[in-house]
Order: sequence, then structure tokens, then C-alpha cells
Amino acid sequence: MNFLTLSNPNPIFNPILSPHFTKSSISAFKSVSGFCSVPKWVLNSERNTGYFPKPEFDSKFNNGYSNTGKRVSGACLSYTNGGDFESEIEEDAFYMRKGVELAKQAIGCTSPNPMVGCVIVKDGQIVGQGFHPKAGQPHAEVFALRDAGEQAENATAYVTLEPCNHFGKTPPCSEALIKAKVKKVVVGMVDPNPIVSSRGIKRLQEAGIEVVVGVEEDLCKKLNEAFIHKMISGKPFVTLRYTISTNAVLLDQLGEKATECGGYYSQLLQEYDAIIHATTTMNQELSFLASQEPNVRQPQHIFIAKKSDFLNWNLNLPAEANCKAIIFSDKEVTLASELSQKGIETVVIDDISLDAILEYCGRQGMCNVLIDLRGKLDGLEEILEEGFLTNSMQKVVVEVLPLWAGNETSCSTKMSVAQSKRLTNLSTRIVRDNVLLEGYF
Repeated sequence: MNFLTLSNPNPIFNPILSPHFTKSSISAFKSVSGFCSVPKWVLNSERNTGYFPKPEFDSKFNNGYSNTGKRVSGACLSYTNGGDFESEIEEDAFYMRKGVELAKQAIGCTSPNPMVGCVIVKDGQIVGQGFHPKAGQPHAEVFALRDAGEQAENATAYVTLEPCNHFGKTPPCSEALIKAKVKKVVVGMVDPNPIVSSRGIKRLQEAGIEVVVGVEEDLCKKLNEAFIHKMISGKPFVTLRYTISTNAVLLDQLGEKATECGGYYSQLLQEYDAIIHATTTMNQELSFLASQEPNVRQPQHIFIAKKSDFLNWNLNLPAEANCKAIIFSDKEVTLASELSQKGIETVVIDDISLDAILEYCGRQGMCNVLIDLRGKLDGLEEILEEGFLTNSMQKVVVEVLPLWAGNETSCSTKMSVAQSKRLTNLSTRIVRDNVLLEGYF
């Protein structure tokens, strides 16, 4: 089979990892409704990407199986005019998007591993599917193959990330696919992990399995942007979040119901391994620091305490949320007895900097960190200025409230940035009466 080498690889990839093979998805983003009849319930799915309702999810998170969407209309996805090339690409893109949706069922639970989904298709029907639920458990391919059983033979497997080809906490997924006698494997993107990079693809090809790489590649990269960044740079992916009013005043508040289950802030928290807060947040009600999403692994919370000998903050992290707090200080500190009893960790660093904090987080296996601007930002100003100066922040999330703010509602900051930075890949969405902006530095 012929493969096309990427002529202009995405700059996020290290040249060491290139070249890797791809079969261009061409018009993969074209609407599915353009080549088949799709029910309204599919097109109106509440999920941001893909065309299926949220799959049923094991409440105990014991496995990566999903039961919804097993039966897909063969007519909807059948080849037209004898199976032309464009129809094949459309079909591959359709199932890859399904794989991405499956992978998202484990948001916030797989770090330091990536999120991965797998769909196994035979004769136009999904016969098996699965996702990687958390580190240490079987990978997506294993769950999908178990789900498919004997029907996996001569089937096509769609995997959002290249199957691994090494023994870690779990056996190689490439060998599992070979043993199951799948006929074809469609891969969303090459794994940036140097241990894996292209080796899984090569092993499958050596076993006589047809391999297609690069279908819905941008979507698959977006799914694991933090994992990719960590693999290439060695440091966590950093996002800056803040709230402003319509008159561009930095606000110390969140939108209505943002912290409730399903609210944007609650969902945002579940995506990150750690949250960096302003020190003054320690004296506030901290129930908002816990994500309210089901089956979530709560992020760690980092606070910065400079020039403090004794800390007696009103730290009331909700016990049921199993949140952990880490205090970074530039000198040895004594915690009040109540704080000591809560198991709060202290990290002493002579020169507290964003780079030092990220290095610590990286050693702990964290892939992504959120800097949350709330309260008085005295403890974060130097951190933010360093982040802008050293290009240590990759993403920004801005919540715009329908409010004309006065001084009494604003956050105070003296931070100054010497050079403006233009954001790329901007996206917006409406959440209740608020506007959410996302962009990349």
C-alpha cells in the first residue's frame, strides 16, 4: 500500500518523530449528512464533536466499555458508486470521531497517559468499542477487542492514537490487534512518545495489516494537546483562565451555575492535574475548587506563600472531594495545627518561579496545569509576567460576563506585559448568558 509522507508536519511535533505516515483525510470535516441520511438526534447531539449521544459509562470506572451506538446503520455508512476513495475517507473520519467521543469519557482520569478511544467495525456495523479509563488499566484497543470477540477477525479497528508496541504496565496493543486478526487499522495520529513513535505502525505493517494514519488528525491532537506538549517539551501544558466584564474589568467571580455539575468551571477543573491559585484565595470558601462531575479525579491545588513564617489560612477544602493542597514557599513555614492535620504538603524553593513550579509538577507526572486568576493577584503577578516572557503558557480561557463592572467587583493587579501577544485558533461559545473564549498563545 502506498503512504504519503507529511510535506508540512504540524509544528507541534519534534523533527525527531518525523517522518510519519499518513493518508490524507481530504474532506473529512465535510458533514456526514452530505453523503447519507442522518437522523436529527444524531446531528443535534449535545457533544461538541462527533455525532453520537454520550455513551453509557460504567459508574465504578472499572472498564472502558461503552454500550451506546453499537448498532450503526450500514446504509448510512456504506460506500457509494462501488466505494470511491472519498466515501472511504468519509467513513474513516466518521468512525474516528466516534473514537474521540469514546476517549472523552475518561477526561481527567488518564494522566499521565493520553485519552484513547477505539472502534471496531465490520460490514458497516460497530462490533466493538472501548476507551482507556485510567493509567494502569488496559488500553482502549483491549477493551474494544474484548467487546468485539470473534467478530474482530477481518474487521477494521479505528484508534485515535497509534497502538503501543512495548511492554509497560500493560502488554503491547499492536500484538493484541495482530492476535485478533484484524484486517485494517486506521490511526488518528502517531504517538509522540519516543518509546512508541511509529513502532506500533511498523509492527502492524510487518504483520500484513493495512494501516492508514492521519484521519481526523487535528481532532485527535486537540484531544491530547496536553499529553503531546508534555512529551515534546518535558513540561506540563499551561492554561490561563480568568473572568472579565463587558467593560474589560478583571472580575473575582464566576458565571451563574458555573461551579455546578455540568457547569463550564466544574468541567474545566476535571481536565487539569493541578490548579495554581492566588494566595488570598486561601481565605475564601473553597467549595468551588472541587469539580462536581461524576467519577472525576480531583485536581491538586497549588498556592504560593512568599515571606511567610506561619500560615493560618481558612483552608476548608471539602473532604468528600478528596482534594489535595500544595503550598509553595520561599522559606520554611509552620502550619497551623488545623492545616497540618489536613495533610497539606509544603514545598520550599528559594526562588519561586513558574518554571520551578512546572518542573515540580512534571516530576509528579502532571501533564496540564491551570492558572486561575481570582482574588487579589499579588502572589501571581510575577508568575504571570514570567509566563508571558518565557512563553510558558500555551492556552487561555476567558469568561465574559454580561456585567458592567465597578471597582468594587474587580481583581487588583499591577502586572504589566512588555509585548502584546496575538492569540490563534480562537473559538467562542455561549454558556447561559456568558461568553467563553478559548485561544492559544
